[in-house]
Amino acid sequence: MDVIDVVVVGGGPTGMTAAGDLARAGRSVVVLDRWSQRNPASRAFAVMARTLEVLDSRTVGGRSVTARLLDHGDLVPRVDLWPGAAVRLADLDSPYAGVLVTPQTTVDRLLEDRAREAGATIVRGREVVDLAQDADGVTVTARAGDEATTWRASYVVAADGAHSTVRGLLGVDFPGRAVLSSVVLADVRLAHPPTGPGLTLGSTPDAFGFLAPYGDGWYRSMTWDRRRQLPDDAPVDDAEVGAVLDRALGREVGVLDVSWRSRFHCEERQVARYRRGRVLLAGDAAHVHSPMGGQGMNTGIQDAVNLAWKLDAVLGGAGDAVLDSYHAERHPIGRRVLFQSGAMMRAVTLHPRPARAVRNAVSGRLLRWRPFADLVAGGFSGVGLRYPRRRGEHPLVGTRAATVPLTGGTVASRLRDGGFLLVREQGTPALATTTPVQAERADPGPALLVRPDGYVAWAGRRGDDGWRRALAAWTAPTTGSTSGREALR
Repeated sequence: MDVIDVVVVGGGPTGMTAAGDLARAGRSVVVLDRWSQRNPASRAFAVMARTLEVLDSRTVGGRSVTARLLDHGDLVPRVDLWPGAAVRLADLDSPYAGVLVTPQTTVDRLLEDRAREAGATIVRGREVVDLAQDADGVTVTARAGDEATTWRASYVVAADGAHSTVRGLLGVDFPGRAVLSSVVLADVRLAHPPTGPGLTLGSTPDAFGFLAPYGDGWYRSMTWDRRRQLPDDAPVDDAEVGAVLDRALGREVGVLDVSWRSRFHCEERQVARYRRGRVLLAGDAAHVHSPMGGQGMNTGIQDAVNLAWKLDAVLGGAGDAVLDSYHAERHPIGRRVLFQSGAMMRAVTLHPRPARAVRNAVSGRLLRWRPFADLVAGGFSGVGLRYPRRRGEHPLVGTRAATVPLTGGTVASRLRDGGFLLVREQGTPALATTTPVQAERADPGPALLVRPDGYVAWAGRRGDDGWRRALAAWTAPTTGSTSGREALR
């Protein structure tokens, strides 16, 4: 039996992000995936601004993951929802003001390459069949044919998707319901593509069609036809895709070729607790929702980014409350994403014509009002999301630090080693400490302690050493604690 720090179940973007972060921190990690090779399907296609910010502090092959992703797609500046209503992403306060359209297969490949490069072990073609946890660790058994292999780990990250095997083995309920059926995804080449640079959404009372440009002449399409409701395994033909796009967009787009297609239904579900003892649920294993808004992959990656450094801290002896904060911070975000994507889906699929007319008039007026437009764009892109702060803490605590200017480099570049970052006030000398990494602000803002996931843990002024207490609260070993594999021996 192999004894390791963490078993990650699921080799998608959530699992590979967690594995890469843990391996970067020096933890022993095994990723178990039931598929014998990387999933060739590519349901997700949008990488949001906040996801690009966090992936900028992760490298593969000597360059940031974000830089490599930008080689494979274009930043789109807006999302057209319906007549008169658009979400403007070009105005975001982010180094990546827009949404990157690129196939999920590109994201999967880069995150797996990064996890391997960091030292994670990837085991494919093995399905988890048993999981037993006790006070000291978790025993995981996976099977390939007649051969079973067992690992003993301090913790397990369940990132094995909407039909999570781990969630089933734990007996965890996944409350919610199906909300839309017979949605069709396809990659298409068009005779008459959209002329604008944004994401295009068109709808009628009985259908919707969505197009996202890959930048190479191909588009990701998503279509739905109220009058053609079929089971998930019903085949999708080119004529169906083209007919629904034409009807939804109100013009002929001319589907010339379809390279990939899939029919599915979508659900709105979320587990009550993301932590179950030594098992942590992340990504689609913890929450699923409408595909409207392209939030699924992004939310899962950000779950992993939040969780991995906390697992590392607890494996190093930090208090168990650090791991509890994963649920406290990410469960409300998951709930918000369910609400946002569900509201967008219900607005797009409105059936009564009077209701659609009211939708167009009201939403168009609201989205032309800058404060509301910024709020929607911030939620859509993830840059407007924040974590809760305690009473008396600085208002910046819990906000992202991606746009804080430094005298050398960026916050993302200074976080690439995976630890905390102390940002000193402008003009102040370096402190006599090697931990955490330090940088100097290039503007008059306050000093900051930035967490490994890029969020502010503390803010204050010259001479305030509150950052030391904040750092200790997240990382200091508790009395009598035993870390990592020592507890399993």
